[in-house]
Amino acid sequence: MKVQNIKDVDKFFKVIDSCAGRVELVTGEGDRLNLKSKLSQYVSMANIFSDGEIAELEIIAYEKEDIDKLVSFMING
Repeated sequence: MKVQNIKDVDKFFKVIDSCAGRVELVTGEGDRLNLKSKLSQYVSMANIFSDGEIAELEIIAYEKEDIDKLVSFMING
């Protein structure tokens, strides 16, 4: 799924951390990084944004409840 216009990065990572299953970031090269890993979060976000906002990401969540959490975050913020 593509997520866009993430303005509250801390809240986004709290949602990621609350997910039961694996959540991955798909890079432009097609690599998949485990977003539940703090190291991956820091490294990937440092390369993706510099102004405090994430314009667009492609992420993969494997559990339905996790997908629902992420969709709710995108709708409700």
